[in-house]
Amino acid sequence: MKIKPLNDRVLVLRIEEEEKTSGGIIIPDTAKEKPQEGKIIAVGPGKMDEAGNRTPMDVKKGDRVLFGKYAGNEIKIDGVEHLIMREDDILGVIEK
Repeated sequence: MKIKPLNDRVLVLRIEEEEKTSGGIIIPDTAKEKPQEGKIIAVGPGKMDEAGNRTPMDVKKGDRVLFGKYAGNEIKIDGVEHLIMREDDILGVIEK
């Protein structure tokens, strides 16, 4: 299934965190928090301003991003959980 977000929305796939701490302690599933890092799968065309012009997006497909704990709406696509969120919900882009 293909999804193209509208306006200033992005489709994000969560990136799972490590199951071990740096000290080697294994974290059980019940104690894990949902990751706040993800990879952008699809990007909308951008927000319309008051004059009717599109404002380009600052993020692009393939970017690794950080987002708020409760940001976006969870959806399932082909059995995999994704998030659809506004560009404003993205806190930053992780550069390598």
